[in-house]
Amino acid sequence: MAKKSKKASRKHVKKKPVKKAAKKSAKKKAVKKPAKKASKKPAAKPLPKSTTVSPYLTFAGNCEEAFNYYKSVFGGQFTYMGRFKEMPPMEGQPSMSEADGEKVMHVSLPISTETFLMGSDSSEAFGQATVMGNNFSISVNARNNAEADRLYHGLSAGGHATMPMNKTFWGSYFGMCIDKFGIQWMVSVEEAKK
Repeated sequence: MAKKSKKASRKHVKKKPVKKAAKKSAKKKAVKKPAKKASKKPAAKPLPKSTTVSPYLTFAGNCEEAFNYYKSVFGGQFTYMGRFKEMPPMEGQPSMSEADGEKVMHVSLPISTETFLMGSDSSEAFGQATVMGNNFSISVNARNNAEADRLYHGLSAGGHATMPMNKTFWGSYFGMCIDKFGIQWMVSVEEAKK
């Protein structure tokens, strides 16, 4: 019996260290597994659309010529070229001449993924004569209507509104103002594409 009890106690003694070692290695594995999960990068989420700023140029009848030149310099294609004749008739306004109808109402040329060079023709017939040296605006494309309203009210404070924020026939929420320093601003939110 003494031999059996020594053997049994040896087995018992041998098993404990083995179990402890097994428990320790299991703990180490358990500790390593979460560390691997934590080191994995989360799936990339698309960034929210941010507010962008682009120059808006106004011309006295030669907008198309100027933008064809800019296109030759920067490359790319116009994303939009609209003419005044495409506007819906405005109540109380005289009909425009055929020549004025052919002038550029709006043109847009991408310069980068977030920057556009934009422009139009203007004249006294459209309510504002083009003055060289002051024939540009800063166009701000906001993320949503609330942000557009906040920016518009901030920029027009102390200056004056030239076109209050409103839904337009081309589908944007849009407004124009001149700030207290004489800088012309256009604020818009593009309608979501379906």
